[in-house]
Amino acid sequence: MAGTHQLSLFGNEPNAEAVTQPATPAAIWEKNVTKRALDELFTLTRQYRATESYRDLLQFVARFRFYSPFNAMLIHIQMPGAKYVAPPHRWLRDYGRRIKAGVRPLVILQPMGPVMFVFDVSDTEPTKDAGPLPREVERPFEVRKGRVGGELRSVSGNARRDGVRVVNSPEGSQSAGSIRRAAEGTELSQKFQTSLDKNLNPVFVDVPIWYDLIVNVKLSMEAQYATVVHELAHLYCGHLGTPDDRWWPDRRGLKRDVLEFEAESVAYLVCSRLGIDNPSEQYLSGYMGKQEQVPSISLECIMKSAGLIETMSRQRMKLRQPGKEK
Repeated sequence: MAGTHQLSLFGNEPNAEAVTQPATPAAIWEKNVTKRALDELFTLTRQYRATESYRDLLQFVARFRFYSPFNAMLIHIQMPGAKYVAPPHRWLRDYGRRIKAGVRPLVILQPMGPVMFVFDVSDTEPTKDAGPLPREVERPFEVRKGRVGGELRSVSGNARRDGVRVVNSPEGSQSAGSIRRAAEGTELSQKFQTSLDKNLNPVFVDVPIWYDLIVNVKLSMEAQYATVVHELAHLYCGHLGTPDDRWWPDRRGLKRDVLEFEAESVAYLVCSRLGIDNPSEQYLSGYMGKQEQVPSISLECIMKSAGLIETMSRQRMKLRQPGKEK
């Protein structure tokens, strides 16, 4: 997608080569490391600063589709060779396998809870009644070729809750799309479905429009989806600022290579996990083929943004509330 997307930062077309000044939101955000353990790991250990290591990480997370991108990264940090992980009760219940004595668990985040302990298939052994492992365990990384179904409609609809207006436009062949701040002083809103009433009729609320996301309607559905993902990645990684820093960070002031590298990484992860070929792979491969080190990106923002966009693509989200993260 390099060269086909245009990013506008609050009305200013970025040449984004400008040096980040200490007073920028990005610089302020960089100083707050207490809430960003993964980025601290990234900075201090340089574990994924080498392009080869970062490529391995992205490929692992892209293939590890049965857990969120953030959890897949946590698994890779602890066990890069993991194949298929599950908690002990699921290994026993679903696969008739028990955990070997003395093995160490992998720690991941648990929905609606603190952490969960899981074990790779290599750390399990069959009970006497265990059958053969199913295909999902034996071949979890099998390459798939996917097509977009309702994901494009779902992610575009959910984007409304964040004040994003997705506009289909017949752009030229060299333009896939762009995202920019809506014109200042424009008092516009759009409908966002929040629930169903007792008669199962949809209930809508008005949400202010803060951002315009333009998509080239001449593209295939898959290419349109990849474009929306790329542009939303710019938003959720904080490149355009934020209406509420509890929703996503304000990281305006980053250099151009960081902006694009982060957005392309998110697009690669989301699309690859859905089985969709996307130009982000070419961009990342081209960059990493020329550079030995990746730019100073935020792994935390990349993984969280990819996970959020995946969720937006699968299910209807609730309206955001001021002061709350979701």
